[in-house]
Amino acid sequence: MLRVGLTGGLGSGKSTVAALLRGFGAQVIEADELGRALMEPDSESRHAVYAEIVGAFGASVVGADGRLDRARLAEVAFNGGRLDELNAIVHPAVIAAQREWMDAVFARDAKAVAVVESALIFEVERDARARGESEGVLADWRNRFDRVIVVAAPDAVKIRRYVARVCAGKDDACRAAAEADAQRRMARQIPDAEKVGRADFVIENAGGPAELEARVSEVWEQLKAESTAK
Repeated sequence: MLRVGLTGGLGSGKSTVAALLRGFGAQVIEADELGRALMEPDSESRHAVYAEIVGAFGASVVGADGRLDRARLAEVAFNGGRLDELNAIVHPAVIAAQREWMDAVFARDAKAVAVVESALIFEVERDARARGESEGVLADWRNRFDRVIVVAAPDAVKIRRYVARVCAGKDDACRAAAEADAQRRMARQIPDAEKVGRADFVIENAGGPAELEARVSEVWEQLKAESTAK
């Protein structure tokens, strides 16, 4: 079995890499998807996360339907300088859910390659240590993967991809706002150069789809061989 973390900054193409790995045979889960599920108020296991967010951020982040207003919550967290506070609530629950998922995968197939797609593997660790946490699941999260893949691309390319995704068919005002948003988000992320130095595999994604698929295939063969050998 092999536990793999797949990470990359905004617009790097890590979701495309995740899809390719899934197609090759990896078991893949998306951290953002888990986070969204855990913030729903509709089950006992998720209620603690929902209640803690509402307790910390107030009723203004709850929509008319009783669910979290994610856009409002993001605005409060980003613009109010409270993103670290939100992450400290959500990330431990997400990481616990990831671990449960991986355990279930390996119970079904002891030689599986389980891939967690997360933009913030290194940032979670950095922020935890900045809060003074030297031990625990957040401060040591990167080390809980057997291998880490970093998807990298030039910042200009990442911003262009993000703007194109957010503003498809929209006007220049949307593009300007999306570019500013991309730059703000990227400023909170660790630069690729630093992540690459801590990665087991680096996938450069500045070329075309065929080039990317070929590189992902190379990485997959190495992951599969290592998992089978364990």
